[in-house]
Amino acid sequence: MEFAIVGLGRMGGNMARRLARKGMRIAVMNRTFDVTEALVKETGHVACVDYAALIATLDTPRMIWLMLPAGDVTEAALTALLPLLSPGDLIVDGANSHYKEDAPRASRCAHFGVEFVDAGVSGGVWGLENGYCIMFGGSKAAAARLQPYMEALAPTPATGWLHTGPVGSGHYVKMVHNGIEYGMMQAFAEGFALMKDKSEYALDLAAISELWRHGSVVRSWLLDLSAAFLAEDQTLEAIEPFVADSGEGRWTALASIEQGIPAPVMTLALAMRFATQGKHDYAAKLLAKMRQGFGGHAIKHS
Repeated sequence: MEFAIVGLGRMGGNMARRLARKGMRIAVMNRTFDVTEALVKETGHVACVDYAALIATLDTPRMIWLMLPAGDVTEAALTALLPLLSPGDLIVDGANSHYKEDAPRASRCAHFGVEFVDAGVSGGVWGLENGYCIMFGGSKAAAARLQPYMEALAPTPATGWLHTGPVGSGHYVKMVHNGIEYGMMQAFAEGFALMKDKSEYALDLAAISELWRHGSVVRSWLLDLSAAFLAEDQTLEAIEPFVADSGEGRWTALASIEQGIPAPVMTLALAMRFATQGKHDYAAKLLAKMRQGFGGHAIKHS
């Protein structure tokens, strides 16, 4: 046994389950051990209580896939793991980490003779059934070692995974992927809002979304998901109009500025998420007061 997943949340846990379905037996570890034990009972994988047990369980050269939150948690895992590993071992950072962190991490790993791979993973909660889309950066040798696991995690052995290039390229491509996702989601949201507002037509949004899924140029998985929830509830009255943003949307906008490449759709989609978070409230109040000042327009008071 040479492969392990550390971090058994929604993504990491389901990735471990998918590997089990493909007949692969791996070591697994989670901060909360009862989560590890429950997954092992379900999958037949090997439970490890801590990093020392994980290292002892795996044959060398080892491959350890970190599926942890980006930032301090991933950094702490690397700090704990590296002194325990052996030359020739390999670490995959599967978090939504900033691509600029990858080269320094690869350098740290190289100091211990350890390979580093950065992997962007898309697929969400549906990845277990449908497979994951994985874009990863690292050496060709590392890519060859990981290939059997990529083939098992992806929708098919030949599709849904790509060695994108050197270290950093996987997280960079995933960052851009998420920026595009922001823009697509915003366009659908605005379009359906326009149709809902056209009350004289009494448009059936569920029927329209289902219609567009078949033959339309805007058909997509996002549309599939929209059609599914609109079929249950078109009013969405119980939903608070708050949309969080991940770091990757912000990083994409910053990259467009740094590289001098215009990306207005992705940047404005990010700004619209800020607006839902109450971060536009004060500006909106100022706009209302300005309109009152120059035109005497009425102001609504809460």
